[in-house]
Amino acid sequence: MASEPVPAARNWIRLSTTAGKGVVLGTVLGSSMAFLDGAIINVALPHIGDDLNAGISGLQWTVNAYLLPLAAFVLLGGALGDRFGRKRIFLLGVVWFTVASVLCGLAPSVGLLIVARALQGFGSALLTPGSLALIQSSLHPEDRARAIGIWAGLGGVASAGAALFGGYIIDTLNWRWIFFINVPLALVTILVTMRFVPESEDDGKRSEPFDMLGAVFCGLGLGVLTFALVQDMLWLAPLGLLILAGYVLWERHFEDPMTPPWLFRSVTFSVINGVTFLVYGALGGFFFFFALQLQIVSGFSAFEAGAATLPMTILLLLGSSRAGALGKRIGARLPLTIGAAIAAVGVALLVRIGPDANYWRDVFGPVTLTGIGMTTLVAPLTASVLAAVPQEYTGVASGVNNAVARSASLLAVAALPLIAGLTAAMYSAPAEFTQSYRHALWICVGLFATGSVLAFTLLPHGPTTTISADERAQAAVDAD
Repeated sequence: MASEPVPAARNWIRLSTTAGKGVVLGTVLGSSMAFLDGAIINVALPHIGDDLNAGISGLQWTVNAYLLPLAAFVLLGGALGDRFGRKRIFLLGVVWFTVASVLCGLAPSVGLLIVARALQGFGSALLTPGSLALIQSSLHPEDRARAIGIWAGLGGVASAGAALFGGYIIDTLNWRWIFFINVPLALVTILVTMRFVPESEDDGKRSEPFDMLGAVFCGLGLGVLTFALVQDMLWLAPLGLLILAGYVLWERHFEDPMTPPWLFRSVTFSVINGVTFLVYGALGGFFFFFALQLQIVSGFSAFEAGAATLPMTILLLLGSSRAGALGKRIGARLPLTIGAAIAAVGVALLVRIGPDANYWRDVFGPVTLTGIGMTTLVAPLTASVLAAVPQEYTGVASGVNNAVARSASLLAVAALPLIAGLTAAMYSAPAEFTQSYRHALWICVGLFATGSVLAFTLLPHGPTTTISADERAQAAVDAD
């Protein structure tokens, strides 16, 4: 398969120009708001539990109330951007997210915090796919891999740095301020985006039918499945799976589906999304348990727990751009295989963390190793999944990949405490919590390792190629 030619008449923006740097800055700032809250919340969980008298299920819902609408509607966010303007929907998401963040900071009970977190997740679903799609639709094709590497690196820095900065805020002020800091960040994002980022949309999509029922199927199925796992009502799980199966069938037959089935005609697109599910499931479960273990069992403060991931921050900052460029040259197979394997080893070494954990002896090395693994794979994964689809579907492709990643984290946080045997009583019993922590982390190791094997055995050699028009047409015939 040959990559689609670059349209000669398009006025692409070069990354080296002020406008190109402005595009990356605006999209990085916006997506960092979502990454920041996704990372910082884990450090804040013990403090939220104490302040609002929340048990382990309340803390799970504090995380998952955000992840659920993000996973369910990020596809909708990508489709809305393709149809009505990627810049317009991105800015709408930034504003929505910011208002919801203020509501989170003001929440007087865990129930209202969960509702506000759900609203925050929907705002994130609007802005997250737009950030990548704007890079893909604005920058010159030769600059995209590097730009996506910068995006991934700075996004990773936001995630890891947020835990450090958030821990400091929690210790010196309180957990509510981790949500209020989104306000100034949002203002800068809006100003930069309006100044430098051009609008892009697909005019032909406006007259096509809109797949709202698909979004409902996806959200309802994930919601029922998550509720069944968090509340230990496993008899409900088959219903959630049945609704998700209905979503797949609906997408195969709807005229203009939110998730076009032909996308999965690309082996690269399908396998990378499979690896994404495994890797981000492992990462989501790891971060949830690791932050709790350090504070509940090892006696780390919120700041110290946040600082524990600082090596990952530095590695992502220094290495993601180069990893993205490497992935463009050689393809995603080796970076994903090697990166996931290294991350598996790093997390395996963190299983031993216990009451007498010392940062330099027990935490620094394994976290650094995990950071090397994630730096190796994140940018090539993101760049390749977008490069596998035609230009006009980058919003949808970004939405699919984000939905897969967030669904993986959502289900990991919902399922791992149940599988690891974590109960409400064990949450306040350090010795028993450690047992669940170790069971959960071994599962995360297995997910990373499986992702590595999947990438090595199924991804094609060489640079990523775009799915051809013939394959798209054949997929449409198969669906009929």
